[in-house]
Amino acid sequence: MKAAVIIFPGSNRERDVCTALKRASGKDPAIVWHGDTELPAADLIVLPGGFAYGDYLRCGAMAAHSPIMREVKARAAKGTPVLGICNGFQVLTEAGMLPGALLANRTLSFVCRDVYLRVETSQTMFTCGYETGQAIRVPVAHGEGNYTADPATLDRLEGEGRVAFRYCSAEGELTDEGNFNGSARSIAGILNETRTVLGMMPHPENVTDPLLGGTDGQGLFDGIVSALQ
Repeated sequence: MKAAVIIFPGSNRERDVCTALKRASGKDPAIVWHGDTELPAADLIVLPGGFAYGDYLRCGAMAAHSPIMREVKARAAKGTPVLGICNGFQVLTEAGMLPGALLANRTLSFVCRDVYLRVETSQTMFTCGYETGQAIRVPVAHGEGNYTADPATLDRLEGEGRVAFRYCSAEGELTDEGNFNGSARSIAGILNETRTVLGMMPHPENVTDPLLGGTDGQGLFDGIVSALQ
């Protein structure tokens, strides 16, 4: 499996995600600059975390109009899987590739700590490395991760099984405390209609090595590689 990681001015998690992808696939991902207009052949496109364009206007708003995003949209339309993590999730919503928006955390403060996620479905290429209902521990690092959408969109996401992850307690229960940023229905990650685009706020790439404090994120990358081989 060959991946391509898109770099924007202000990206800061590209090395982390490249390391996680290489650990799972054995291959170094291609690095693609935001100003490029062409993408190399790739089985997976990743938009990493960071602060693209300094988060000016809105998080991800300027990055969504980068030259490379035209090709990302075109590849996604043809079925190439796309993974957006944290700032990458924000870019995907701003680009119209996923519904909804990411607003300021309900505390109006930046949060950087481990949280728990409940895997809502294992029936996708992104989540097939987990069990449905499994609780995993993954770090977050964002100030604008409060997922919101209108009630009809939220109902559609629920009804079509497009909620991939929810914030939860260590036991997998949905609690107000677990939903630290105030996201609608505790949503931490969603899929597009074909389940080939995933946006999620937490950082699974930062828990793929025991030396970093855990390996709960490895299932996501191992699952993707397994699904795409």
